[in-house]
Amino acid sequence: MFTEVLARAGVSVCVVDPSPPAATPPGVRWVDGDIRAPGDAVRAEVSRAELLLLAVPEPVAVAAVPVLADLLPEKALLADTLSVKERMATALRGFPDRQAVSLNPMFAPALGMRGRPVVSVVFHDGPLVDELLELVGESGGRVVRMEALQHDRLAAISQALTHATVLAFGHALHTLDADVEELIAVAPPPHATLLALLARIASGTPEVYWDVQSGNPLVSDAHDALAGGVEHVRNIVRSSNGADFERLLLDVGDVLGGRLQYLQGMCAQLFANTALVDSEERA
Repeated sequence: MFTEVLARAGVSVCVVDPSPPAATPPGVRWVDGDIRAPGDAVRAEVSRAELLLLAVPEPVAVAAVPVLADLLPEKALLADTLSVKERMATALRGFPDRQAVSLNPMFAPALGMRGRPVVSVVFHDGPLVDELLELVGESGGRVVRMEALQHDRLAAISQALTHATVLAFGHALHTLDADVEELIAVAPPPHATLLALLARIASGTPEVYWDVQSGNPLVSDAHDALAGGVEHVRNIVRSSNGADFERLLLDVGDVLGGRLQYLQGMCAQLFANTALVDSEERA
């Protein structure tokens, strides 16, 4: 995604990867290499780069930082797209006075940037940081600036908790030996929406979802909160206490605050476009 954004802006782009990309925009070059142990060709590219964007797993990015400290020009910008920021922040303490920014597109790249949030954690500010963030904005991305720890907490809630909820739902279906054709035939909109989310995650790249769940040390709290929430609902139902259930609905509604009606409208629009038919009807 960033290769396309940069190429469209007229930037000369070189992709470094051990495997050739499936497709690249016209004019984009590819060099075979590992950014953690660059050979002569990669070293030559890095030594004249104005921007080096690490779109790699976190262990690769963190291991590359000490190597890049010696290779990347002093005025260049180091950027990354990691889903966890605190460890990169620690690694960059040995990268003093260099412009550095960490981005996290909060969506699958195939969806495109337009109208979607791109979190920005600025480690070391400078003109190239502003230029890159401006380019993200011009490409339709909505830049949201925050600190590293704030990002990691929000990512644990907005990404890891969400994915874990859907995966737990899917695991429950598996445990219950549910028949998806029967479910589709009767699915009310909330259930149909969860089935669609489950299908998206189940057909995604495992490494991406694993990184979200395992890479953020704050995810454990999100998992505990999710398990505690299920147990809380179970206890209320077992006690047959309708008053406690009403209290639960008030509590979860309070979480949404002044956005309650806005989100109700969003749900109504979503459900208006949610209709499932079984395979025989489709035929």
